[in-house]
Amino acid sequence: MDKRQASSFYPHFSHDERPTVDKFVGLFNSLIFKSQPILTDFLNPGELDILKTVVGNDVFVFDFGGYQHAEKKRIYLTQEWENLNPQDFQIQAFKIDYAAKFNSLTHSSILGSLANSGVKTDTFGDIITDGNGNWQFFAKKELLDFFCEQIDRIGLVSVKIIPIEFSEVIEPEDDSVEKSIVVSSLRMDAILAGIIKDSRTRIKQLIEDKQQVKLNWHESTNSNIMINVNDVLSFRHFGRIKIINISSTKKGKYRVVLKLWQTKRK
Repeated sequence: MDKRQASSFYPHFSHDERPTVDKFVGLFNSLIFKSQPILTDFLNPGELDILKTVVGNDVFVFDFGGYQHAEKKRIYLTQEWENLNPQDFQIQAFKIDYAAKFNSLTHSSILGSLANSGVKTDTFGDIITDGNGNWQFFAKKELLDFFCEQIDRIGLVSVKIIPIEFSEVIEPEDDSVEKSIVVSSLRMDAILAGIIKDSRTRIKQLIEDKQQVKLNWHESTNSNIMINVNDVLSFRHFGRIKIINISSTKKGKYRVVLKLWQTKRK
């Protein structure tokens, strides 16, 4: 198996993603040189897409994020097939204990506290809630003592971080809304304009402004890209959109059914 060259993957991704490409090419080359499995930190879907592009079909890729349908996952890379179990991914689940009767937490406040605690964001995974005041998150098992000992407040709320078993993980709330819009084009600017109720000119300007829009977890500045079923659009400060179905209308337009997770302002 030959070593990878990072430059050969650059054309597939944006310039800002080159450091991620470099990192994963290094992981692949280390794997084939040492012939030892590699367990990554938590990767988001965009990073996982880059990793899978780099390694191709030359190694086995196993992923787990602590629960079914997790967004951020740790990846286990190996040259030989292995029968893995959840414990092999070295993930610890935690619940956040607090006086829920008198206080409330938000995803952004929890994320802020974890990110500002002195650890990198790739050392912890998803933050989930059941919508009834129960909050949990996932992190690298080696940081169990750190989170339990160092995190005692989230915003102004006193909390206690408690490790739990995977069997105690809650069913995450799905706060998405299904919508249907009719658009004249399947171009990205037309789709977003139809959802956000703004002009295509304004949307096009925002798309061309870097870091405003992501398509399938990668930054996109091309408003002419055609959108397909199962594509995921992320629009900064607005929310996330998944395309569920596309059909033609009698007047030659397109009916787009989508799921929308709108950014909460609180």
